[in-house]
Amino acid sequence: MHPADRALVALAGLAGALGVGLSAAAAHIAGATSLATAAQFLLFHAPALLALALLSGSGRVHPAPARAAGLALALGLALFSGDLSARALMQAPLFPMAAPSGGMILILGWILVAVAAAWPARR
Repeated sequence: MHPADRALVALAGLAGALGVGLSAAAAHIAGATSLATAAQFLLFHAPALLALALLSGSGRVHPAPARAAGLALALGLALFSGDLSARALMQAPLFPMAAPSGGMILILGWILVAVAAAWPARR
């Protein structure tokens, strides 16, 4: 397995674990809707990271844009979910514009998924 694909699988596991943990925390904190949103984003994107690793590793899509998409999704998740979590748990943002930046990077990651599908895979 290519190291980038292995990293995406590890990031998927981390996103899933954090998503479950934040879901549990949100269930016990009154008014923690932003924490629940962060958890949902992590849980929704964890399978996508797994799929990108599997698709790029199997040669079903071109690996370069698929791996770039996975890394963009992981970075976007870290910024978006990290900022929402920091605001909910510590009442302070990661840094100004962290969540919007993360959201834009997530959008870019999904566009790269489309590019990976359209770019012919090497055989």
